Amino acid sequence: MVAERDYDRQVKGVATVAVLSTLVFGSAVAAASPAPTGPEGPPLERGPALAPPASPPLGGSVDGIKCEAREQVLFHVHARLTVFVNGHSRQVPPGIGIAEPQAQRTAAGAFVVAGACFSWLHTHAGDGIIHIESPIRRTFTLGDFFDLWNVRLDASRVGSASGRVSAYLDGKPWHGNLRSIPLHPHAQIQLDVGQPLVAPVRITRWYGL
Repeated sequence: MVAERDYDRQVKGVATVAVLSTLVFGSAVAAASPAPTGPEGPPLERGPALAPPASPPLGGSVDGIKCEAREQVLFHVHARLTVFVNGHSRQVPPGIGIAEPQAQRTAAGAFVVAGACFSWLHTHAGDGIIHIESPIRRTFTLGDFFDLWNVRLDASRVGSASGRVSAYLDGKPWHGNLRSIPLHPHAQIQLDVGQPLVAPVRITRWYGL
């Protein structure tokens, strides 16, 4: 019953934001039904990976973000990224920011358990969860994450997908530079490339993340 109430709130929330999105960006459509639960708890993203995972090597760094032999937890928060291209979901794959990622197959999907090094920003599963695990406190941004991923991000392109890029942060339209979107604790970020726009997808539970 609790799960049903959570799902109802998600559906109603999507419908409400769809109306707001229509007023701001034009027509928006609701996302497909929630995907199966992934190994971290949040649902896995449907569709093919936007781009293969990438990472600097052990000892390397991007934007001052290092890839170290073990995960750092002095500053430990999580954000979530979802991406749609022409209305279709694209996966943010596991292993971004983890050199030589080693994935374990679970009943809920692949989960990266080890690698040659872990960058301060990385992904373990295909659920869009970005792990921010750093030895320093710093405001990391979406641009930092895409640089680690070695994927282009600007107002007209996300990776190989081109078209007008619209963004939401915590369910609200983002009108600034896409690269400056902050990865604050439990930030929910969505990028829509092209049309139709998809009403913001949000999770209501973080499963201890």
